[in-house]
Amino acid sequence: MSSLTYDLALAGLSVGSAAALTGIGLIVTYRATGVLNFAHGAIAMVCAYALRQCVVEWRWPLWLGAAVTLLVLAPGLGVVLERFVFRPLAVLGGDPAQTLVASIGVFVVLVGGAALLWGQGARDDAPELVPDEPWGQLAVVLVLAAGVAAVVRWTRFGRELRAVVDDRRLAVLGGIDADRVAAAGWAFGSFTAGLTGVLLAPYVRLDPYGLSLLVMEVVAVAVAARMRSLPVAVVVALGIGVAQSQLTRLHPSGWGAPLLQTAGTNLFVVALLVAALVLPGVGTRDALPRTATARVPTPPGAWIVAAVLFLLPLGLAGRDLHTSIQVPALAVVLLSLVVVTGRGGQISLGQAAYAGLGALFTALLAAGRFPGLPAVPELAALAVAVVLVAPLGLLTGWPAIGRRGLALALATFAVGVGVSRFVFAQPYATAGLSLGRPAGFEGDRAYYVLELLLLALALPAAHALRRGRTGRALAAMRDHEAGAQAAGVRVPSLKLLAFVAGAALAALGGGMLGMGLRAFDPAAYDPVRGLLWFAAVVVLGADSTLGALGAAALLVGLDAGTRGGVAAALIGVLAVLVGRFPGGPYEALRTAAERLRLRRTPALTPTGTRARRLLRPAERPAARTAPVPAGATAAGATGATGATARAAHHRSSRPPASPGPSALSALSAPSTPASPLLTARRLHARYGGFTALDEVDLDVSPGLIIAVVGPNGAGKSTLFHCLAGTLRPARGEVRLGGRDITALPAHARTRLGVARTFQQLAVFPSLTVAENVRVGAEQGRVTDPGAVERTLRLLGLDGPVRALPAAGLPTGTLRRVELARALAGAPRVLLLDEPAAGLDTTEVAALARVLKALAADGTALLVVEHDLDLVAGLADVVHVMTAGRIIASGPPGRVLDALGTAAGR
Repeated sequence: MSSLTYDLALAGLSVGSAAALTGIGLIVTYRATGVLNFAHGAIAMVCAYALRQCVVEWRWPLWLGAAVTLLVLAPGLGVVLERFVFRPLAVLGGDPAQTLVASIGVFVVLVGGAALLWGQGARDDAPELVPDEPWGQLAVVLVLAAGVAAVVRWTRFGRELRAVVDDRRLAVLGGIDADRVAAAGWAFGSFTAGLTGVLLAPYVRLDPYGLSLLVMEVVAVAVAARMRSLPVAVVVALGIGVAQSQLTRLHPSGWGAPLLQTAGTNLFVVALLVAALVLPGVGTRDALPRTATARVPTPPGAWIVAAVLFLLPLGLAGRDLHTSIQVPALAVVLLSLVVVTGRGGQISLGQAAYAGLGALFTALLAAGRFPGLPAVPELAALAVAVVLVAPLGLLTGWPAIGRRGLALALATFAVGVGVSRFVFAQPYATAGLSLGRPAGFEGDRAYYVLELLLLALALPAAHALRRGRTGRALAAMRDHEAGAQAAGVRVPSLKLLAFVAGAALAALGGGMLGMGLRAFDPAAYDPVRGLLWFAAVVVLGADSTLGALGAAALLVGLDAGTRGGVAAALIGVLAVLVGRFPGGPYEALRTAAERLRLRRTPALTPTGTRARRLLRPAERPAARTAPVPAGATAAGATGATGATARAAHHRSSRPPASPGPSALSALSAPSTPASPLLTARRLHARYGGFTALDEVDLDVSPGLIIAVVGPNGAGKSTLFHCLAGTLRPARGEVRLGGRDITALPAHARTRLGVARTFQQLAVFPSLTVAENVRVGAEQGRVTDPGAVERTLRLLGLDGPVRALPAAGLPTGTLRRVELARALAGAPRVLLLDEPAAGLDTTEVAALARVLKALAADGTALLVVEHDLDLVAGLADVVHVMTAGRIIASGPPGRVLDALGTAAGR
């Protein structure tokens, strides 16, 4: 027994050593560049194939093939990726959304390229670089970990690396060559990936999909180490490897035996699920896979072309028709990603799991093998499967409530891998399972007609989530989640809605795909395909239903008409180009077409302009007397597209007139007694070891404008966030009209009458000005059909500018849009964070008039502002904060004069 235990421990150390190498490479790359390299497994697979090509096919000596693969190909691949893929993204500001899509694109293009070069079949003749004993591998791991730790801690390069990770731009200003640091990190990370692939290849299936996914499963060790600690990653990897080997000794019995055995042989997958779903999120920066641009309506002709293309297969026969059956089914699956990613702005890398569950449940229901349910006809089985899978969308929707960006990507990927390993790959779920077609639709042509009918039902369902109140709320959440919460949008509920609807559509498409193939094929719903589908939808237009149809036709048609892997390679290339074209290739093509249309507009040459001035001098005085709008800046002129849009914007960007109480009576709460409406008592907040708020008390009363001033770091923003609901204090309470709202989130406070604006503009670029305001009116405290029009008139936004998208409008106009959105919900308390930031003198004066009128009508206002001149002329009471405390309060004249005297000393 002891001998068996020892042998299993040695085998576990071998597996754990390979996992530790992966963890070391991922952590070094992440610390050097801030990128979690989703292509790590694909690089490992390519290097394993390359070594086999050199040794087995070309008959090179093993040492020479290993040297070329590990010392030239692997680090060279990392340097190329850094230089041509990820460096452009870093120069553009390191947008996490584009970085994630580019990383997945590299994964997809490498997997597709390997399938093209070496085929999709598994190989079992990979050369063995290290003997089948763990000590050599373990020594390599320990030496690498110790070397990296020493370099990071005690060398100049290590200090430069830490500086680049903290703030790349600031590091560059300090004289650090950030590109050299990033290239070194990528080279080392790719080297460890290549070494991992070479070590694993002799003992696992060497195929483009299997090895890539196997390496990605062990990302759990890097996540458990918080993407920082190399010792923790090594210990976790070795521990999981040994535990997984020891568990093979167990032979449980009973109904749960198959599941326990599966968990024992997939312990790294279990660790990935725990690390991604239970541990605090890694990389919590916002990483929404979209660009902040206006919605572009699809030309009607495009839908006609799409309809014709989808009807063409009805004229085909034989193999061509049978292949075409996959297109409508895959289009429905991709529509689920449009709902989750394009509409809701959430990353979902696990949609293949829901598609597979839809096919599996349909097969089980039709065969009468689903627990507790009788056998039903295939079409009814598909409908029931959709109903059963939809609630399972909570598997990814629930983590999405508290996770964004990289953390959400890992959570959804973990769910996809877990379902694949614990359900699709297990005989207890899929053994002996077949799937037929509905009665009357057995033939390929008849079944294709059924698919078109189901697709025709799915398209309006997906399109409905773009229109109306729900569509505007989803767009707001996608464009600016914090701004949507401030507008009253129930963001957690909306995220769950998006994931549940996406799961239902994916299940429908997966069931259609299974019936089309007449079998449940687990390989059709592999997690790698989920990555491919995500990349395809994003690069072809995440918010476009037409893009989903095109992506389905492209993925099926290219592989069927050429070789397997061509579609994946093409999608990967397009995803990689996200870094070369801000907004992605789709957006780049749209912008280029727009520029071409603008260039066709007739325009006078400079000579013609001078001639017109000489011939028509009477126009010049009229031009001088034309009103100049406050918001008509150069940015605004270039932001609108087309001469008509620019003229419409200039005509309607006038500063708002001074409103009176009658103009505001329908927008604000009625006047109330002067007792405090919003109160804060003994608020205390800390960030790490720093005290941001120290026993702060504050009252905000109706009809008064309360201002909070102080130096940077005084605690003003923290106080503001505690009042608005975006931060919960460690101690103390916040009350609204006597009700304790300390534990309420931001959207709940908005619905009670507490509205806010942001220092950094929180508008929704893909919505028009009127739609931005309508979001506030629909989600606010009072639902009033006339609130939108009155608010637009109040703030001078009722002209043609109301129909323009917020993307590209000047700062002055956007400040008014944000304020109008807050006012449209009829708030009782209005919290303004740096409302004058980015405004010129005229716009500041107009803003002051509006705020005074709001206060006169009974609204309670709290302003956090650095412009002391504005505070002096606006506020009724001023509070001065420093070091987390309010040190002075009173009328602005007395308090600000005292501040000036103290500063003069």
